Amino acid sequence: MTTPWGELALARFPEDPRDRLRAWDASDAYLLGHLAERAVPLSGTVVVLGDRWGALVTALAAHRPVQITDSWLAQEATRANLARNGAEPGAVRLLTTQDPPPDRVDVLLVRVPKSLALLEDQLLRLAPAVHEGTVVVGTGMVKEIHTSTLRLFERILGPTRTSLAEKKARLIFCTPDPARERPASPWPYEYRLPDGIGPVSGRTVVNHAGVFCADRLDIGTRFFLEHLPDTRGARRVADLGCGNGVVGTAVALANPEAEVLFVDESFQAVASAEATYKANGVPGPAEFRVGDGLAGVASSSVDLVLNNPPFHSHQATTDATAWRMFTGARRVLRPGGELWVVGNRHLGYHVKLRRVFGNCRLVASDPKFVVLKAVRRA
Repeated sequence: MTTPWGELALARFPEDPRDRLRAWDASDAYLLGHLAERAVPLSGTVVVLGDRWGALVTALAAHRPVQITDSWLAQEATRANLARNGAEPGAVRLLTTQDPPPDRVDVLLVRVPKSLALLEDQLLRLAPAVHEGTVVVGTGMVKEIHTSTLRLFERILGPTRTSLAEKKARLIFCTPDPARERPASPWPYEYRLPDGIGPVSGRTVVNHAGVFCADRLDIGTRFFLEHLPDTRGARRVADLGCGNGVVGTAVALANPEAEVLFVDESFQAVASAEATYKANGVPGPAEFRVGDGLAGVASSSVDLVLNNPPFHSHQATTDATAWRMFTGARRVLRPGGELWVVGNRHLGYHVKLRRVFGNCRLVASDPKFVVLKAVRRA
């Protein structure tokens, strides 16, 4: 990536030479170019919200910025990219969306996230630290910035306008108004589950901002809940890509003897899963882990893995995450252990599962979704 301060070598995480997706895009370059061209003072506390793979904070490392991200993968990519480009150790302070934000923000740079709810939540958390002199600049691709995005900045921080588009990217300029009365945060959000979906029928779900389908049960998860396996006899069950944890909580309610492992790369998701689990008074043991799928989980230590793989990485459609989840599941399953997957019919997960496990069986289907089972033979 070419920046006003030189060339950067950047990669996504985990690094895969076959992955042709870049670790930066035109919106990152547009923002950095604006900062240099307009000589924006980068003194005081510089906060970068939503940096996808660390491109922004790596370029600005000399100014000792603070990065706030919901993504464990983005945080690991940032560490690797900082080291790759010779940044001074500790040059960037890495925070998650669940951590308390800085008390004062002098420059706020926002990479607009896919989730408007996550943007709302984070702007509300940062607003008390923003003052009249704070420089606020957002960036994103044109297709990511909508009227609702601009209204959110305006409602929470102050008057907002946009730049002209450049290489299909756009900037957002916001003038903070500390006297503005801010709305109360609606996050985390709770709702009750419908009937007819097994052990979690009528139970409470807790969602932090940015978690998929935060205000209702999505139809794919509902279909999965209606076709979960009998978990009696399973000692350890993994809810892989757990989201708000409703699937793992269903297992824990059905089989209090099982230890349920909730795993997601989103800090917001794992916090939601833990809150959902606790809100329902589940008696069984549980572990909540933020990370890259099942990396770090001991081999042959799990009896059952339940998975609803994502097929997007930000705006890009990719099966890389599903591949890592399936291969990781095979590694951690004991011989005879099972991976159950729900997904859209058109994604063809049965082909991938047969390549990884050597077998795959259709458990249930409807016009939109399938539930598949693969068994680790040895």
